[in-house]
Amino acid sequence: MIEAALQFPNLDPVALRIGPFGGVGPFELRWYALAYIAGLLLGWRYIVQLINTPRLWGAAKPPMTAAQTDDLLFWATIGVILGGRLGYVLFYMLPSAAERARIADDPLTILRIWEGGMAFHGGLIGVILAILWFAYSRKASLLSVGDSVAAAAPIGLFFGRIANFVNGELWGRPADVPWAMVFPHGGPEARHPSQVYEAVLEGLLLFIVLRVATHRFNALQRPGLTTGLFLVGYGLARASLEQVREPDAHMPEALQGYVTMGLLLSLPMIAFGAWLIWRARNAAPQSA
Repeated sequence: MIEAALQFPNLDPVALRIGPFGGVGPFELRWYALAYIAGLLLGWRYIVQLINTPRLWGAAKPPMTAAQTDDLLFWATIGVILGGRLGYVLFYMLPSAAERARIADDPLTILRIWEGGMAFHGGLIGVILAILWFAYSRKASLLSVGDSVAAAAPIGLFFGRIANFVNGELWGRPADVPWAMVFPHGGPEARHPSQVYEAVLEGLLLFIVLRVATHRFNALQRPGLTTGLFLVGYGLARASLEQVREPDAHMPEALQGYVTMGLLLSLPMIAFGAWLIWRARNAAPQSA
């Protein structure tokens, strides 16, 4: 551990605590939950802004009305929560013998999302299913609906990673950089604050890239292009940051230190995103 390493700030993961009331409670509202609420609501408002800017869509109409984005928010919220939690259970808990034993002792562990434990890739699958249902039921352009969601997705990623930092979870590998930090549950070693790295790359920087693509280079006029840029951008950022995140303990011993679950799940994203970009670039801009 380097000398004078930064200490993790004394952050309470509970934003609001009320009660107890008559032996029931207390009621707790965690920053983790507020991060998801903020990400979903701000992302929804950003999609409404995109829909209400016809010039971004070229000659064709936007794929939905501003009022219909309310329904999209509803289905996306379900997709994020169910997909994120089930993805975490499947990708990160079940491969671990200790976590399997914990679930066997208390199956309700699967439902305790307020304790943390949401997988982005699971949430992505859930949102994709929500978009499929929404586009089918509204007879809207699947790729264009996906593009509007992809443009807003980094907002939620930013808040989610900040919430990971507040919770003191998903810390990085031991490091000797000046900003290395000692996390409460990460042992005595100073580590990369990888949650902050991810908030900057997957959230802030990726949002700026997509914003420039949609508002300066007319990406929304080529269905699938914005989605492809998001998948490639997130996949590359996540794959690179897996080199500083603490490796998954449940990976096979021969792969530990070299391959992580996040890397394995990001590679198909990069490949599919690259195909969407190629497809969109070789197709004519959408027309009325």
